[in-house]
Amino acid sequence: MLSVASIAVGISTIDEGTNPMHSINRVVLVGRLTHDPELAALPSGRSVCNLRLACNSMSKDAATGEWSERPNYFDVNVYGPAGENVARYLRRGRLVAIDGRLSWREWETSEEQKRQAVSIVADSVQFLESAGNREDAEPGEGEDGELVGTGAREDDLSF
Repeated sequence: MLSVASIAVGISTIDEGTNPMHSINRVVLVGRLTHDPELAALPSGRSVCNLRLACNSMSKDAATGEWSERPNYFDVNVYGPAGENVARYLRRGRLVAIDGRLSWREWETSEEQKRQAVSIVADSVQFLESAGNREDAEPGEGEDGELVGTGAREDDLSF
C-alpha cells in the first residue's frame, strides 16, 4: 500500500491559451465534527446536511521552539442522499474525511450591510472510525470505512 510520502505529484505550468482548466478548486480535510449534523430541506425539495468540522494546525513558536496546536473550523454542506446518510450516522466528535470544493457566497443583511462567507460543498464524506469505537455510539451506526452515498466500503474500491 502506498503511503502519502511515496506518492509523487507532478506540477506543470498551465498555459491559459491552450488549456481549458484555468484553476483548481479542491479541498480535502480530515477532522472531527464540532456538533451533530443538521439536516434541512431546500425549497426544491432536495436535502442538505450542514456540518462544522474542526481540523488542527501545528505551529512552532520561533522564540521558544515549542510546538502548539491551533484549531481551524470549516462549514461543510453535503447535498442529497449523501447528506441524509451523514445526518443519520454521524454525531458530534466523529472523525471524518471530506473531499469537496470551496463555495463563496455574498448577501446583504436587512440593515443593507454586505456579508460574505466561504463554505465547503462536499462531494464525498468518509467515516474514519467505527461508531463502535466510541462510548457515545448508537447501535446500527455506520461502519468504519463506509463511503457515504455510495453504499460501498473502502475495501470494495478497485484503486
